[in-house]
Amino acid sequence: MNDKNEYDDRESAAMTTSDRDLAPSAADKHHPLLKLVLELGPLLVFYFGNLRGEWLVQHFPQLTTLGGPLFVATGLFMVATVISLIISKVMLGHLPLIPFVSGIVVLISGALGIYLQNETFIKMKPTIINAALGGVLLGGLAFGKSLLGYIFNAAFQLDAEGWRKLTLRWGIFFFVLAVLNEVVWRGSNWYYLPDTKAADNLWVNFKVWATMPITILFTLSQMPLIMKHTVEPPVENGK
Repeated sequence: MNDKNEYDDRESAAMTTSDRDLAPSAADKHHPLLKLVLELGPLLVFYFGNLRGEWLVQHFPQLTTLGGPLFVATGLFMVATVISLIISKVMLGHLPLIPFVSGIVVLISGALGIYLQNETFIKMKPTIINAALGGVLLGGLAFGKSLLGYIFNAAFQLDAEGWRKLTLRWGIFFFVLAVLNEVVWRGSNWYYLPDTKAADNLWVNFKVWATMPITILFTLSQMPLIMKHTVEPPVENGK
């Protein structure tokens, strides 16, 4: 009997630790709109940079060292991403996983693309990011870790089964986005050859205006699962 009680105590302590690890920070709770702006801001900068690349080069001749409009947009995107990560660290006290991983890939692929004047590195960046995130999430599940709980803990409080299912679905979804990006940029290059500007515009529009709505629709489709596995947050003492 004592052995069973000791086992229950250990299990309870482990669950408490897990709940504590997944609990959102005060900054996450108080700045949900800031997190959204920090994630969308660099994308809008990228879209504007590509759309008005020639105008920017005319008014800021220094940008000609970067190359064409897509490379100018990429340079601005890199700067906006770094600023976003700095603000996240200062305002939220930590670097969110997805923006952090994305930021590293943005800087590496963007630098290579500009240095080599090869747009392939730039257009493959979403493929690399999404495949990496999908691999991390599914790999975490293989080791019994529902890593999505550490990303969305400020938005949802789910039980262990809910986090496992949601992590699996998002892991697969990231791989779908990776494949979709490859289809769009390679297909547009083939269809518009040799009009590279038209191909660039199609891919940029897809990246900014299609990827986000697809992600939002996927998120909404997971609401039944989220509602089913939502748990009430623990009541703080004295509240």
